[in-house]
Amino acid sequence: KPEEAVVWRGPKKNAMVKQFVTDVYWGERDVLIIDTPPGTSDEHITVVEALREFNPDGAVLVTTSQAVAVADVRREFTFCRKTGLNVLGLVENMSGFVCPTCSECTNIFSQGGGQSFAEQSGIPFLGRVPLDPSLTASLESGVSFADQFPASPTFVAVQEIASRLLPPGGSEASNPA
Repeated sequence: KPEEAVVWRGPKKNAMVKQFVTDVYWGERDVLIIDTPPGTSDEHITVVEALREFNPDGAVLVTTSQAVAVADVRREFTFCRKTGLNVLGLVENMSGFVCPTCSECTNIFSQGGGQSFAEQSGIPFLGRVPLDPSLTASLESGVSFADQFPASPTFVAVQEIASRLLPPGGSEASNPA
């Protein structure tokens, strides 16, 4: 039933992750994004091992600016290094809030923790993505955020980050995962 949780642990969950990555026919794709929660669990190891045969370009780390989140991403960074997964860069998420009335972006949390970590770690800082209620509204109503709000600071930030990761005209020469 759609409202019921799936409760899987250990080998069963890892087998599902591996099957999803390796047994699904993905067809032609430019980019495969796998969003994982913070941590360095068995699922992360399973994903890295399952993707290794496809020679991914690397991982993009995402954090908020708060110290506890940066500490989590520091562990993710060392996990990537230990597993041989290249780090393509870091994104600071929820960095500011876009006012739904005037579209001004205001800093409501701390800012710069992600950028500071990227600089200390020697990885590219890809940019900041602000919170935007218009994005939530678009997702919940099933309309394209890009089509509805092309001038939104959030959309502009995501476009700039994507342009730093993907070569012009697509990703024929690369295999980001």
